[in-house]
Amino acid sequence: MKTYEVQNDTSKTEKHTPYIEIPSEVKPNEPFQVTVQVGKDIPHPNLVEHHIKWIQVFFEEEGRAFNPIHIATFDLGPTYAEPKVTFTMKVPKNGKLIALAYCNIHGLWENSADVKVSE
Repeated sequence: MKTYEVQNDTSKTEKHTPYIEIPSEVKPNEPFQVTVQVGKDIPHPNLVEHHIKWIQVFFEEEGRAFNPIHIATFDLGPTYAEPKVTFTMKVPKNGKLIALAYCNIHGLWENSADVKVSE
């Protein structure tokens, strides 16, 4: 059951979509870096009246009965914080990373990236 409405206004996509950067392949259960950035090519404003409030990251593991798994939540303040986060995680098998970003004016935005695990 989905309890939120993800925005799809294509005129605002470049400033609001959370872009996910990960390695093309990772090893099972070995740490790797993930970077999530909102407004990668066109920066999102970072003002008191218009900013990204938070970024959340989830992982959908292939074959797992209960998905998605919450990985991290990053709360961001206006003016000084930039909507870009980098963290380290590890996964046992293939799956999909899902990033959500919340703009205080334009609502919730989502993107995903496949995680490929190789021996």
